[in-house]
Amino acid sequence: MLHTETSMNALRESGDALADATVATLFERGETGTFNTLMRFFSTAGSPVPEGLPDVAREYLEATQAPPSWVDWDEMERARLFFVDNNVHIATALSFASMPACYLVPRVAKLLSATHGLDYPSTRMAATGQFTVYLMRPDAFEAGSRFIPAAQKVRLLHASIRHHLRREDRWDTGTLGVPICQEDMIGGQMFFSLLVLDSLHRLGIHLTEEGADAYFYAWRVVGAMLGVDQEAVPTSLADARRFLDLYMVRYMGPSPEGARLTRQLIDLYEEVVPGTLLDPVVSALVRYLIGDTSADWLEVPRTPWDTAVKAVPRLLGVLETIEDRSPLGAWALDRLGHLTTVFELSSLTRGRVMHYAIPEQLRKEYGVPDGPPRARRWTPPSATFTG
Repeated sequence: MLHTETSMNALRESGDALADATVATLFERGETGTFNTLMRFFSTAGSPVPEGLPDVAREYLEATQAPPSWVDWDEMERARLFFVDNNVHIATALSFASMPACYLVPRVAKLLSATHGLDYPSTRMAATGQFTVYLMRPDAFEAGSRFIPAAQKVRLLHASIRHHLRREDRWDTGTLGVPICQEDMIGGQMFFSLLVLDSLHRLGIHLTEEGADAYFYAWRVVGAMLGVDQEAVPTSLADARRFLDLYMVRYMGPSPEGARLTRQLIDLYEEVVPGTLLDPVVSALVRYLIGDTSADWLEVPRTPWDTAVKAVPRLLGVLETIEDRSPLGAWALDRLGHLTTVFELSSLTRGRVMHYAIPEQLRKEYGVPDGPPRARRWTPPSATFTG
């Protein structure tokens, strides 16, 4: 689908009918607390639905318990192998490019400030990282996996935020559109897929066209399971580029919430980095990946490392060449990447499993109205938006 200003405006007025109806009924009947308590014990696909779960929740879980019928499992396996091959780089891109990009959309930054999670950035980041790791496991869509229940809960989490903002009259729908609307859900899908690929390319990571296509495809599947309108979502990297160009030009800009969220993210990762000498690398890497204009809008501080970090692609390029030419080197680097990702996630979660619960209220102070074949190198589609 070729999107226009008119079609994008229509997406702003649409949410997720199934999840919205489920959440509305849970709140209407006062069953949200019961749902959250019981769903803590429902964390693996194929497990019996907890006894005592509200009927409307049971019906929702049954309706969303399987991936879309159109899934190409060979492509999903290619995506998983791509993730294994690039896991630490993908984690870097998600943390230092995708998340700040979300903060560049003022209404999205406002939405993220709507729940108690704003005051616990490690929880928010850990939940995102855990969700991605669940997705890329070999058994992600099989009985016993944790991905499908996580997707079901995240979808309801989004619906609950829409419910709160509209019910409590804390969102100007006429100006801003529906909270967590289809336009923003598709935009988020682009941040976590296309923008990650852009960042890997910028970091000097060797990507194949097949690997890039597969990774993007995996996030299409995720979007479908999170309630994204499949008639509207881009289905190719070229279409994704057109959508993302239009979306960002329409909305990106500074906001107090975006700057605060970015500051929290930088502080969080400075705590993860051992010692203090390398702390400025975090800010420098964010600035390098999102660009100076965006970094200035988010009040990312300039540091002496801003120039030095530009050498990272050359260093990673050397490592990628070793990986390309040596099976042993590829194994060692993949293993190191896996351990690094595990360390980062464990540092954020502190060894806990993150739960995706429906918030029963908003923040009180919220007052804002073998990997893929190493063949052809992938290069990002060129920008298409001309004004």
